[in-house]
Amino acid sequence: MSCSLLEFCRLQELRTVRDFLFQSQKIEPAENKNPTDNELSWDTSDWESAWDNGENPEENSTSTTTVEEETTGQGEPWLQDCVVSLSPCSDLLVVARDQKAVFLSAKWRTDDSGREAMTLAVSWSGILGTEEGECISSAISIPLASQKRSSTGRPDWTCVVVGFTSGYVRFYTESGVLLLAQLLHEDPVLRLKCRTYEIPRHPGVTEQHEELSILYPAALVTIDGFSLFQSLRACRNQVARAAAAGSDVVPPPPLAYKKWGLQEMDTIVDHSSVGVMTLCVFDQMKNASILGGFHASVKGSPPAMSQYVTVGAGPYTGFYYAVEGSSQPLLSHVALAVASKLTSALFSAASGWLGWNKNKNEEEVAQKQKPKVEAATPLGIRFGLPDSRRHGESICLSPCNTLAGVTDDFGRVTLLDLARGIAIRMWKGYRDAQLGWLQVQEERGDREHSPSATLPRRHALFLIIYAPRRGILEVWAMQRGPRVGAFTVGKHCRLLYAGYRLMGVNSVTSQGWQLHTQQVCLLDPITGALRTVNIPFHLALSDKKSERAKDMHLVKKLSAILKSRDVDPETLENEAKSVLLEIKHPAIKKQALESLLSNRNTPVSCLTNILCALNDTLKEQAADELDVSLPQLCSSQLKLLRLYSDIQQLQSAADTQACSDNQDSLDGIEDELSRVGPVLQRYAQFTSKPSVSFAQDSPDSPLPVQAFLSQMECTEDGEVKVIRRSEAEWSQLGNFLFWGCLCGRSPLHKVCDTLQQAGISPQQLLCLLLSVWLQREKETLQKPAETVRHLHTLLVALSNMKGAVEESWDPQSVSPWWQQIRSTCIQSHNAAASLLAALVAHRAAKASITSRADSKLQSEWEAVSLELEQWVVCVRQLEDVLVLQTLLLVPSPQGGAAAQCSIKTLLEGGTGGIADSVSKWVFRQSMEPERLQEILHSREIPGEDQQEQMEGKKDEDDADRTAELLVAVCKRFPHSLSPDMLFAHCCWEYVVQWNKDPEESRHLSVAVEHLKLISSPHIQLGISTMMWSTFIVKRFSAAAFLMEKVGKAPKDRLCRRDVGMGDKAMTFFLSCCVQLLQILMEVTGILVKNQSPLSFLSFYADSATEEVPAPELSVEEAWTGAEGPASIAELALEQRGVHYPLVQHHCLLASLLHAAMSFSVKVKPLSLFDSKGKNAFFRDLTTIQLMPSGDMDPILVSMRQEFLLRVLTGWVQAIDEAPNSSPLPSTGPKADWWPSLCLELGTLLQVNPDILRRHLVCELYNQGLDLRAEEVMLEVEDKDVLGSQLLVLTGQRLSYSLLHSQSQTQTAMELLARLPPTLCTWLKAMDPSELRSPLIPLPQTSRLVSRLVEMLPENHAQYSLALHLLEAVDVLITDD
Repeated sequence: MSCSLLEFCRLQELRTVRDFLFQSQKIEPAENKNPTDNELSWDTSDWESAWDNGENPEENSTSTTTVEEETTGQGEPWLQDCVVSLSPCSDLLVVARDQKAVFLSAKWRTDDSGREAMTLAVSWSGILGTEEGECISSAISIPLASQKRSSTGRPDWTCVVVGFTSGYVRFYTESGVLLLAQLLHEDPVLRLKCRTYEIPRHPGVTEQHEELSILYPAALVTIDGFSLFQSLRACRNQVARAAAAGSDVVPPPPLAYKKWGLQEMDTIVDHSSVGVMTLCVFDQMKNASILGGFHASVKGSPPAMSQYVTVGAGPYTGFYYAVEGSSQPLLSHVALAVASKLTSALFSAASGWLGWNKNKNEEEVAQKQKPKVEAATPLGIRFGLPDSRRHGESICLSPCNTLAGVTDDFGRVTLLDLARGIAIRMWKGYRDAQLGWLQVQEERGDREHSPSATLPRRHALFLIIYAPRRGILEVWAMQRGPRVGAFTVGKHCRLLYAGYRLMGVNSVTSQGWQLHTQQVCLLDPITGALRTVNIPFHLALSDKKSERAKDMHLVKKLSAILKSRDVDPETLENEAKSVLLEIKHPAIKKQALESLLSNRNTPVSCLTNILCALNDTLKEQAADELDVSLPQLCSSQLKLLRLYSDIQQLQSAADTQACSDNQDSLDGIEDELSRVGPVLQRYAQFTSKPSVSFAQDSPDSPLPVQAFLSQMECTEDGEVKVIRRSEAEWSQLGNFLFWGCLCGRSPLHKVCDTLQQAGISPQQLLCLLLSVWLQREKETLQKPAETVRHLHTLLVALSNMKGAVEESWDPQSVSPWWQQIRSTCIQSHNAAASLLAALVAHRAAKASITSRADSKLQSEWEAVSLELEQWVVCVRQLEDVLVLQTLLLVPSPQGGAAAQCSIKTLLEGGTGGIADSVSKWVFRQSMEPERLQEILHSREIPGEDQQEQMEGKKDEDDADRTAELLVAVCKRFPHSLSPDMLFAHCCWEYVVQWNKDPEESRHLSVAVEHLKLISSPHIQLGISTMMWSTFIVKRFSAAAFLMEKVGKAPKDRLCRRDVGMGDKAMTFFLSCCVQLLQILMEVTGILVKNQSPLSFLSFYADSATEEVPAPELSVEEAWTGAEGPASIAELALEQRGVHYPLVQHHCLLASLLHAAMSFSVKVKPLSLFDSKGKNAFFRDLTTIQLMPSGDMDPILVSMRQEFLLRVLTGWVQAIDEAPNSSPLPSTGPKADWWPSLCLELGTLLQVNPDILRRHLVCELYNQGLDLRAEEVMLEVEDKDVLGSQLLVLTGQRLSYSLLHSQSQTQTAMELLARLPPTLCTWLKAMDPSELRSPLIPLPQTSRLVSRLVEMLPENHAQYSLALHLLEAVDVLITDD
């Protein structure tokens, strides 16, 4: 009920705007160095392109809309050196400086709390000046009304009018498109101001016409608003047509304007066009007598005059009156500034304006031939306010056109009465002040209770003064009212006041027009906030007899008392009581009462006494003078306060009442507690770990009475309704009501009776009870037996309340009361507390049903009902959830919060929800697939054997207990957690996690290992197909195309760019692809008749035999109500079979890619296949594709052979470091299966495997791995060719020993001399540099030569050469 500053918009990219406008300066303004300016420091590296994509800007206009002063120092606030204009609709802001301008448009965005908030973002920026040396001196933003019937009186678009120091006035659209330009005077434009249509508030008030006024140093131009509106619409439409189709120009109507030469005033800096006025007869006769003397003649009717008020110097304020009809309007022909898309030509219909987008020659011509400027009509000053030393700086006209505020260089603000032409008020100490006006309408509610309710609503006028030197914003009531508001704001703000609204509205289109426009806005350049001033109408009622003003003073007094911390309760009670009783207005009294009730420092006793006194006073008042809502509020709050006090007293009382009532229904609860006791203890161990929380968030903190009152509401029939707000407040209220009862500190039945008498429904009390029970799970598990008994007593007491269980309830149907408990337990994530509550409620429901059956049937038969059956199912489900939740609470090596589950989440998760939860737990535990298989196998071992197996692992206590928990969970879910189901979900979980981070190659490898452990070939086939199509094939094809592009193993950067992983991860990924496709082939081979591992088939796996039937998936009986997505295993069974040849084709490509990456072989993998083979790649594996057949092109076969030979060479070089006798690893480039893989690939690629074997033998000998070479040599078929190849290698070894070794012996030289000339020449021709390991012991070489002699037939051409070599080697060995 007082003045307030409300933020309604926030500017974005303010720093970007500043950098753009001031980028030519080397030194930024001083305030830019302030660290607080970084609050809006967005990344502006690409600001130029970002601006071109924005929306239309929002515009600011103010009585000081423009700042013409040039930058006098870099220490001044940067926004004060700019021209700023805000549209009255707050949808466009213009910030300009020199020749540059930035437009900011309104955008709606969602903040962190989910609420829609308006922001202003840059939508256009650029240079507006076209003349050399001209700068922007003034700008305003005028919203133009829409002419459509559906949106009459609404803004259609906004025109930005800019004045320049060259004298030009140019008109732009929101996107910076120039519409037209006018040169009406050759002096700089000082100010642009606009006046729009306003609905007359009283009959007889002269209706003002719309106009745009342009002030020059010695002239004033006014443009008729209707003429301007039509011209702007025509220009904008022509721009749109020309931009779309380049159509012909249609000349718009001319602009009608008047030009006055203001005389008899030394300096003019600002002006206001007051509008048309008519003098009364007395003033007309007075003026005639003063001007014409005693014999002056007086016309019959007073003439209409336009009043203009100027400020400056000599005189300080001048009043000008232009008699209507004394000057004929001038017509300025308007030409369109439209550039055609095709010619970029400037369409010009007449002189008087210049457009944009002209070429250089056109600009030179335009500068030489400026348009003709019409002469001004002289207008003499009527009178002024002379003050030789005072210089006016700005003038701001009030909305009612009767008052104006003027600022001067003495730091004064003067209030002028424009009708009388006198100063009526002055404020001092406001240097560089900025002014604005705010007109407030009387509230409808206050008007209805007024005696003059039938008259029009009153309006109050307030003057807003912003003093930047003091950083304060003040609100003053007019005309002689006090200061009604003051706000401390920044010293760099701008006060934006438009003084006009929509242009193009008239008396017809304004009917029913309620467009909201901001009258005054404050722009803070530090935070970017746009705030408006909110002023209640009653602040204008400064009369001392005004009851409302007095009441508001009392409200302020009460607020000050409540904020004081040093007031004792007794003083607070007396002061607040006197203030409340003294307030007269009902609405204000209600407001004061609500503020008192919401104050946290007021004690309960104080509130109770105040309300009692107020209630008694209200009862004594007459019914017709009393507002009905106030006594109701008083009595209801008093009732709630007494309830709060009663509960507080009961909490401190000792419970002397025995809790033995209704204990018969608790028989057997101890057995159930002992049965679930071990799981409860293990669950409590995981949940009882210490955690950090704030003291005010503790559930043991007392509930303030204000929080209690905010959650309670009294209905008209006297009952109390609990209002559910946040979960924290709801739990806090439940703690206040029931925690003392659950702990045994409060009398249970008395508390329940008190709550029942208060009128709170049993359903809401039950909801609060269950809320506190579930929230305080840790405390209840410390003494479960005791808390369960108290819960049972409370539950029975609530069930016996009226309205809890319906009297007409049939035990054979479901009771809403017990269903509410089940629903709460089903949705809760507190598994232990939910189970205990269900056990208690089950017992209570069974006792209630039994008692009802006994009263009706008088039978010894046990009552069976649907209600009890649902309780049995619920208890069973909660026991399962407790065991599962205990497993999920096992700490993870990876850290992080444990997953939470409930019956609801598991049912919504579908048939695979349970397996999905466990698979996520397996992933978080980083459990190896073999370990998981071992644990799952242990549940099938008989109990004695299992116990012996567990006793043998006492060193691994934690791991054993985790395994026991997993086994217990699997036993409770024998179908949902069957091995195949669990392995399928684990496989899928790991591949999903790998897809999130492909660098973690181990995840994909573990997924494949889980896939191998699935026993059902149908599920295995489906999972493999889904993995391939969902996650693998996209990256696999990217890897293939990348290697095809670069022609070799790509570098890490290229792998990350195209495949999304590094080079090492991609190598591992390709290895997993090979394994996955091999699994697909193996499973297809099992499911298809007569299937051999490497044969091509003309049919695919849909023709499955009956020998391997598909598994039947089922769920536990208690969990048959699952509704949600199908499990992974079910989806796998729905998959179609794959085409075996297509899978083998992809497996072949994967093997080639893996080999190329492992050994960095240069190859274009797709080029190794013909067109059919290329087209078949990356197709759906379930489709039949046209596969390669017959003999392959010899060139392709040669390329394939060369690739495989390079792979074998790379493998031999990789195993060089390993000794001959050491076993090779099973993975990586040194794996022992690479040779066999190359031979198998050679068979599939139509490459002669014997060539590969011979090459491998030669490479092994070349590397010095003679033993491995001898093993492979046994499989070579063409011994003659191999012998010839090895003969050369032997000659290289011997040549190195005899001719190239640095340690040549005399024996070697003598031997060389004794050799046959043919052998000596042959050895000299050998090149030992081709040997990778030339230093080979002579016995190994001798062994090789012996094998050569055995291998070559005697009739071989090189047989004799081999014999000579054998003799030479033997001589060398003998000599050594």
